[in-house]
Amino acid sequence: MKWPKPSQISGRSIRVWQRNFSIYRQNWKISFVPPLLEPLLYILAFGVGLAVMVGELEYGGARLSYTTFIAPALVSVAVMHNAFFETTYNSFVRMYYQKTFDALLATPLNLEEIILGEMLWAATKSVIAATLMSCVISLCGFFAFPGTLLLMPIALLGGLLFAAVGMICTALVRGIEMFNLPIFLGITPMFLFSGTFFPLQNLPGWAQGLAQFLPLTHLVALARGCSLHVWSAELWFSLFYLLVATLLLLPLAIALMVRRIVV
Repeated sequence: MKWPKPSQISGRSIRVWQRNFSIYRQNWKISFVPPLLEPLLYILAFGVGLAVMVGELEYGGARLSYTTFIAPALVSVAVMHNAFFETTYNSFVRMYYQKTFDALLATPLNLEEIILGEMLWAATKSVIAATLMSCVISLCGFFAFPGTLLLMPIALLGGLLFAAVGMICTALVRGIEMFNLPIFLGITPMFLFSGTFFPLQNLPGWAQGLAQFLPLTHLVALARGCSLHVWSAELWFSLFYLLVATLLLLPLAIALMVRRIVV
């Protein structure tokens, strides 16, 4: 396995992004529905139902309603899901069934640029979903401006990270049905145990330690800090974690995909 060299990647990756975006625009009305309706369903279920039982939570020295507490986490989960599923199922279909990668290789694009373009598009879908959800949640009064605007660069960073994670899974699985394994072992535990629906302090000490290794934990923490104007020194570590993990996993994803396709 050879790591990609900077000389192998150019701005031509944007052509892959443009190709995927043009397809996305054809069905944008359908694509916009889930990010717009999903937060309303969660707010209705948790805000009207579960929040009555839970009451208020203390976070960052402030008392928050349960719905306010989970709202930033819902955006973070949407970032994870959009990026991960785009570079797993959708990229696998384009690579294996639709032969889109083969068609792109007939152009001046090289394989490294195609893979990077796929991950850039996945991150873009995450930002689109985060933007739509943030608008809905803000209209419901659970996000505060201007901190909400900081969610967009955070969503882009998280989208790139989970796009790389998904692409690594695509490089390693033998068939499309094998994606159930990383979803069950990775995505679902992160969804449940990254401080999404309850504070990490409610977990046992050993579980809190394990949660710090999960990227969604740090994405949720940053989303809460930005949208609720609750910033602490620990969030700098979360930002550092996401930056380092992204810089490491992006080239790893490219290298593994090149090995899968070429070998």
